Parts: sequence; C-alpha cells; structure tokens
Amino acid sequence: MQKDRKMFFRFVLILSVMMLALAGCGSNSQEKVSKKIEKRLEQIDGYKARAEMTMKTGQEARKYHIDIWYKKGENDFYRVDLANEEDDNRQTILKNDEGVFVLTPVLNKSFKFQSDWPENNGQPYLYQSLIKDITADKDAVFKATDEHYVFKTKTNYMNSKHLPYQEVYFDKKTFLPLHVKVLNEHEEPLIEVTFHDISINPQFSEADFNREAILGDAGEKESFASMAEVDNFEVLLPLTTKGAELVETEEVELESGKRVISTFKGERNFTLIQEQIEAIPTSASDFVEMNGELVHLGHSIGAITNEMVEWNHQGTHFYLASEDMTMDELIEVASSVYGRSVK
Repeated sequence: MQKDRKMFFRFVLILSVMMLALAGCGSNSQEKVSKKIEKRLEQIDGYKARAEMTMKTGQEARKYHIDIWYKKGENDFYRVDLANEEDDNRQTILKNDEGVFVLTPVLNKSFKFQSDWPENNGQPYLYQSLIKDITADKDAVFKATDEHYVFKTKTNYMNSKHLPYQEVYFDKKTFLPLHVKVLNEHEEPLIEVTFHDISINPQFSEADFNREAILGDAGEKESFASMAEVDNFEVLLPLTTKGAELVETEEVELESGKRVISTFKGERNFTLIQEQIEAIPTSASDFVEMNGELVHLGHSIGAITNEMVEWNHQGTHFYLASEDMTMDELIEVASSVYGRSVK
C-alpha cells in the first residue's frame, strides 16, 4: 500500500513537470519575444509610420500628428514631421549625410545640431529607440495579453528623471509597435504615442531626405516675419517657475526687431529672453548652428545644455538660462512657456 502511494505521487510529479515543460515550449517567453522583435527590425530596410503623440508634460495636453520615415544605410536617414494640432506649428527633424537638423519650412529656417540623435537619447515614436530600451533594460517587465506583447522598461529620454518608465505595446502577429505610454515617477502616463500605420520597406526618393527640398516645399509661403508681427510682439511667460517670481522685465529695441528679457528670482533663479526679428528671406542652403542636445518641449523642439534651453516658436526665438536648475527643471519650465502672456 505504501509502495503504491509512493509510485502514485511520483507519477503525479513527473506528469506535472512534463506539463510545465510542454507549456514552456509552447509559450513565448520574454527572451523569445525580445529576439523576435529585434529580428523583425533587422529585416527592415526602411519604414514609414503615422502616429499621434499626446504630451501632458505641461499644464495642458498638447497633441502632435507625426510622420516618421526611416531609411537604413551606412548612415541611417531619419525624417520626422511634427504638426502641433492647436497652433499648426510644423517642424521637421532630419538626419542625413549633412547632419542633424530641425527645420521650420514655413519660416524657411534650418537649425543644425552637433548631435548623435537619436542614438544618444531615446524617442517614443522611433521603432529603433523602443527596441534599444527593451534590450538595454535587464529588469524589464513582460506580459502577454490577447492581442499584445507588453514591455515595461526604463527610459533613455533627455528628462528620464521625470519620465523614468515606459510601457510599449507590440502587435502579437507583426511584432511592430502599436502604442507607447511614457510614465512619470508615480507611473502616470505623461506622453502617449499611438501608431496608426507602419509601411515596411517603402520606396524613397533622394528629395525625401534633402534639407533644401523639404524647405522648398514651403517656398510659396511667407518665409519671414513682417514688421506688423514685430509690432504686435506678444511676450510669453512660463506657467511653471519652480518657486521663482518675475521681478524685472526689460525691453530692448533692436535694429530690425525687439528683445524682451524677463528676470525671475526665488528658489530657482532664471532668465527668459525672447526676441522677434524682422528677417529677410534666406536661402534654404543656410542654417543656424544650435548648441546642445535636441529636446521636445511640447510646443516646439529645442536645444538644451547644462544651463540653457533655446528654441524657436512661430518666428520668435527663446532662451531660458539658469545656474540653479537641473536639466529636467529647465525642460519643465521651458515646456510651460506658452500659457500666459503680457503685452
């Protein structure tokens, strides 16, 4: 009797182990899915994708329509067209053999960055960045739903202290990204990207990644500020000030425009400079050098260093400088420069 009971328990144990082994063979583990997603990307020579990105990093949510183009090569080419839904502010991030640029076609303006973008920091709308973050995070959390493979990873964004995590949803059939949620330290989604369409291995022309051709597409539009726009110069102030208060505003008349210097003092001292200049039409071959790394501010794209952020928005150039703020704080304050104004 005792012997039969031992044999029975042994049989149950062996059967359980076999069932677990079979279940493991039939399922997709985190490692298997990661490798399949990486392999899928390796097989791609290029893609075009449409997406919507909602940023809740300021006082109000701001929505972008995004077209993402990627062409694999000895030097990978990228083109990201961003259109802000509220103010129709359109900019293009371009990476080609000339370098990394931010283009504002309606103003015929071109800013060149000394940057390794997007290798140096991640972007939630780039397929490559998402894969890189997944493979780099050894503590990534994985789960499978009926339709998605979901990875929760650490981020490699410019302001990763404020946006430390992300959830990436992949289609279980195509292994392509469908949705991204970028989370703050409280795991609340502050940035969300939804991909509506991804076309694999499309045809590209040389003009698709040519800076002058992209700017030339807006050649019939007015490409410089009028004097009336300078006269109606609207001074913008940040909604987020990190405990500082506006103590002084100085207005400087320039030869062909106007500059306003706003000084804030308090827990974090900073200075906001904005200027609007009546510009003459420039050649699409001209560009302005921007110091710092490329950063999304919600309302526009800028360049950030350890002590300053600068950006261009609807023909006005902004500089936000502080010796008291961290890079994350600079981004947070700069992102809020749109909500209140003084005449």
